[in-house]
Amino acid sequence: MKVLVTGASGYIGSLVTDALSGQENVSSLIAVDVRPFPGGRRHPAKVTEFIADVRSDSTAALIRSERPDVVCHLASIVTPGRESTREFEYSVDVLGTRNVLEACIEGGVSKIVVSSSGAAYGYHADSPAELVETAPLRGNPEFAYSDHKRIVEELLEDYRIRHPQLKQLILRLSTVLGATVKNQITALFDKPVMFGISGSGTPFTFIWDRDLVEVFVRGCTQPVDGIYNVTGDGVLTLSDIAKIQGKPYLSIPAPILAAALVALKTLGLTRYGPEQVGFLRFRPVLSNRKLRSLFPDLPSKSTRDAFHEYLNSRSNR
Repeated sequence: MKVLVTGASGYIGSLVTDALSGQENVSSLIAVDVRPFPGGRRHPAKVTEFIADVRSDSTAALIRSERPDVVCHLASIVTPGRESTREFEYSVDVLGTRNVLEACIEGGVSKIVVSSSGAAYGYHADSPAELVETAPLRGNPEFAYSDHKRIVEELLEDYRIRHPQLKQLILRLSTVLGATVKNQITALFDKPVMFGISGSGTPFTFIWDRDLVEVFVRGCTQPVDGIYNVTGDGVLTLSDIAKIQGKPYLSIPAPILAAALVALKTLGLTRYGPEQVGFLRFRPVLSNRKLRSLFPDLPSKSTRDAFHEYLNSRSNR
């Protein structure tokens, strides 16, 4: 089996590439990313690295010429830089995915495995308490990542109809935690006082990075397709997270928090605006029952276990 991975130098991409290179039924692995690659591949003889933009003709030509059996598409903008624009993020997330899909069709690829997100369901007050894979994808126009994941999934649905020969495995991820994860979400957990919103538990579901990598490896190397939520069992609220860390928890009325964010953004003291109130209040809670029916032993860590492992790994660094 020949596998091509986009976004292969990113945090998850590096882990997935290394894990796939150790699989006996993977004869060669093509790693593609616009960024330089980390050193120390576990099985370097199997891995060929290409620096190329996922939006480019060179990436498309690579897929057409190498004709991999499986493409694992991980390239997307998860945490934009301060100079990033919505136009740039759309070009990578949506247009880059379309470029890869077209190349897969032209290159005779058998299956594409796509990293999607629970954010595609959106952050809405009327979302069900637990979201299953058949729930509508509503995204949120005010959140680029959420909106783009919804658009990408609509694009994938169109390709499933027009090109059924290209099998699709779509993995909708919850918040990923790992030993070295550092992003907008983990920044909330680092504060000396945990701030929440009155009347909202701010629920989180977590997937441990090693469990996620194993899902990707099995998804790439086994004859499975379809759409699956990927998350650990259970839920932690923001107050639960504060209690686990022994930190004080303070809830703030939503209108006051929104007004504070408007003022802070106007002063240039934060990049986040009042839309973040919805991001905290109405977080999607994913069901993993369908994933459990496919891989009964995954995930191995619950949401609570993943958070404790995250804390332990930080204290040991």
